[in-house]
Amino acid sequence: MERRRIGSLQVSVVGVGCNNFGWRIDSDAASKVVDAALEAGINFFDTADVYGGTESEEFLGRALGRHRDQVVIATKFGAKLDDRRRGAKPEYVRRAVEDSLRRLGTDRIDLYQLHMPDRDVPIEDTLGVLDELVRAGKVREIGCSNFSVDQLRAAQTAARDRAPFVSVQNHYSLLHRDPEQDVIPECERVKIAFLPYFPLASGLLTGKYRKGQPAPEGSRIGTGGRFSGMLSDQSLDTVESLIAFAESRRHTVLELAISWLIGRPAIASVIAGATSPQQVRANAAAAGWRLNDADLAEIDAIVPPPRSTASQRA
Repeated sequence: MERRRIGSLQVSVVGVGCNNFGWRIDSDAASKVVDAALEAGINFFDTADVYGGTESEEFLGRALGRHRDQVVIATKFGAKLDDRRRGAKPEYVRRAVEDSLRRLGTDRIDLYQLHMPDRDVPIEDTLGVLDELVRAGKVREIGCSNFSVDQLRAAQTAARDRAPFVSVQNHYSLLHRDPEQDVIPECERVKIAFLPYFPLASGLLTGKYRKGQPAPEGSRIGTGGRFSGMLSDQSLDTVESLIAFAESRRHTVLELAISWLIGRPAIASVIAGATSPQQVRANAAAAGWRLNDADLAEIDAIVPPPRSTASQRA
């Protein structure tokens, strides 16, 4: 599988998002997902301390075992675990990294990401402690998540002679193209890798949600939680058009969603979640489809890109 760069790291263009570990699947099922990923040529695994109530990191570390040196592990800190474990204060970051290293069963984290901005802590302070971790060899590269273009620029300015963010992980998919307005152009400008989360729109771009049909029992969107609003008539109409486009080319809408992202500027890896080996194999197979200019124009007609504001911000 093709590999791309995140700073000094080389990652497969399709990765595994481990947010399901410890939440929707147990340790044995997580190991099967990891094994299938390794067999498919995937070397990039993205998790967070908060996923699965910290079990995601434990399950991932256990599943990788002797393969640790052949893979790239990304994890995150800063989301609220409890009242004491949250945020980006230097003293907490030092504790958070040690906890993640222990749970992952490793001596270094390849990509350590601030899960979300902490408005109570100057970014200079957070970058200072992250640079300290890089210099100590506990972290190889650092990244951020859920950052706006202004926050990215502030972090770049604050880095100075410290380790800079080499990646940003934000919401991006065929059904959510907002990053094209500013964050992705900024990533191209300063050579920062972009990692899209929710690349399959929480399952809406897998083909299992069809207009006029009930949502699959137990599915994330169909359970009435925070994702249920995605099942609007407008979004389902769009999905039906994307399904028709993909099937006319003998592909699935899942393959379309992933291959389209792989072809976008600044994208380093599409970290799609999976709960079974079959899903991992389907995600990996999508990397083989390369869309041409005519395909992209037709896709833009179905899901128009947002009006770019990059020139206004430059």
